[in-house]
Amino acid sequence: MGCSEKALLGGGCFWCIEAVYNRVNGVCSAISGYAGGARPNPNYEQVCSGATGHAEVVEITYDPDHISYEQILEIFWEVHNPTTLNAQGADRGTQYRSVIFYMNEDQKKKALESIEEAQKGWSEQIVTELSPAPVFYPAEAYHQNYYSEHPTQGYCYAVIAPKIEKFMKKFGDKVKK
Repeated sequence: MGCSEKALLGGGCFWCIEAVYNRVNGVCSAISGYAGGARPNPNYEQVCSGATGHAEVVEITYDPDHISYEQILEIFWEVHNPTTLNAQGADRGTQYRSVIFYMNEDQKKKALESIEEAQKGWSEQIVTELSPAPVFYPAEAYHQNYYSEHPTQGYCYAVIAPKIEKFMKKFGDKVKK
């Protein structure tokens, strides 16, 4: 099949989610961007203001012969906190919300099952939004592969690196060689 499937996920800062999925075997690309708001072609400053309604998201293109949508979601639940409304760590606002944008009814069904299963691991209620996939707007070039380009930057070192480490410990068999 090749790289024929897409997932669209938001779990706080897109740099974090992109950095993890770029390390997943079977993921062909992870592109940071914006989705879920009313303003067409938003830019970073507009999204950060919270006025556009967009979330920072990552469009993941993957090969279903190597990784399933369910496995993509299993990783998602481990690398962010789905119980904090409109926030991840110190990042606050609707642009940092936990969200699964589904591409079709099959993804919706699998996402609902995944939420139910993931809830067993959390004492607080999961508040992840589940919505049909809207238009995806890629973020500016300087946001793409941010962690790989700036691994010693403070946010990368303090926030992203621990998420990658957690992913690698839990999903070592899913890490790109």
